[in-house]
Order: sequence, then structure tokens, then C-alpha cells
Amino acid sequence: MHPSISKEITHMSTHWQTRFADLLAGNHSSTGDPVDAGAQLVVTEPGGSEVFRQALARHFRAEPEPDQVIWIRPLVGGHTSPELGFVFNLNQARRRALEWTEAHLDDNGDVIMQLRSGETARIQPAAGDELVTLEHWDDFLNRLTREEERQLAALEDDSWHGQFS
Repeated sequence: MHPSISKEITHMSTHWQTRFADLLAGNHSSTGDPVDAGAQLVVTEPGGSEVFRQALARHFRAEPEPDQVIWIRPLVGGHTSPELGFVFNLNQARRRALEWTEAHLDDNGDVIMQLRSGETARIQPAAGDELVTLEHWDDFLNRLTREEERQLAALEDDSWHGQFS
């Protein structure tokens, strides 16, 4: 389990919160290797229309109660560079807040969160293009220094001023 995930679990105690952490970490992999799995976020409007679908980085940060905010990093802004291969613009793949009012597990083991905005967030196993994006992210992290990885995993800043900005 990724160190930032295990630290955050101590702040979370319910089944849906443990499942949330496991999905991000890839602990649901059918091969037993967490890099073969991960999570994606699907957001729907109150009427049920999908408005957002994206892979999630393997880290999160939960605000202490009673805030009901979880910080995540949707993996947007990725592209192939002829010189570097697949890279992410870290100012585009910045942290986002899930400000929730109620959360639970559904029958499939997906985490369902009712958001303060009235939308519904579903955190589920990454599949298809989202899983490919997560694999690109895992490879991309190898280009960062340990300090840069630590800064990303902390989910404390809204802007990125290092390389890949």
C-alpha cells in the first residue's frame, strides 16, 4: 500500500472509506499486483447525465471531521512528447476536492458519494482508457524526484511550479 494512503486510512474508519483507499491503491487487482489496477472517478448530474470521467492518482488526503472533504488528483493533461514519451502537465492534473454529504458502498463495491454540489461521485475500479492513463501516470512518476512525488502526494497546493508545469 502506498505510504500516503496508509496514513490517510487512520483518519477514516467506515467500510466505504477503506474501500476508497483500496481502490486508489490498486488493492483490488485480479493479478495481485496493484499496478494492474486503480480507481476512476465518474461524476453525474442530479438527472443522471455523466459530466466527468477520469482516472485518479494513487493518493488522497482526507480533511479531519467534520469537514467531509477528500482531496484527490484526477489525471488530466496527459500527452505524448516525442522527446519524453507520455507526460502530464502538473498544473492541469491538480488536486480537486470531493465535498461530500453522504457516502456508501453500492452492491458492486463502488464508493458512491453525494456531493454538496448536488452531483453524485462514483469511485470505481479503473477500466479501459482510464486504466491506461493510470499506467502512464505510474510510469511518469519515475521521472520525478522523491521530493516532487512527496509534494504531489501531499495534495496541499493548487499550482505546480516545478518541472512538467
